[in-house]
Amino acid sequence: MSADGHLLGVMLVCGHHIDGATLSVDDPDPDHQVKAGEWTASRPLTQGLTTWPLDAPSGGWTTTTPLTPLAARTTYVLYGWTKDDSWSSMSIGFTLADRAALRPGTVRYDRITEDGDERAVTVPASDFEAEACDGF
Repeated sequence: MSADGHLLGVMLVCGHHIDGATLSVDDPDPDHQVKAGEWTASRPLTQGLTTWPLDAPSGGWTTTTPLTPLAARTTYVLYGWTKDDSWSSMSIGFTLADRAALRPGTVRYDRITEDGDERAVTVPASDFEAEACDGF
């Protein structure tokens, strides 16, 4: 979340590259997932951390599907992708309650535990940047 309360997309590229990101309404059937927003980077994202506001224009990003109003009791999933489908990022699911728990400078992501399970955590952005590529 930004200092002024805007929901941010946060992408940490650990290898390869990412061309854009999609926010979808979570549905177990991929053919029924509805886009809630989509953004394309002006150039491929490479190693490192990138952020952009999901609800406003941003330098270096084109909004291909504007962010729809987020609804209560709905789970959304954000993930990064490549134009040629050669790579994608891990996704993160969230609800409006999860969004409300974010504070400026924090990031929600799925941390891989030592036993290989995924667990959603909210951490300072500096911790995310330092830890999220471990094991990749």
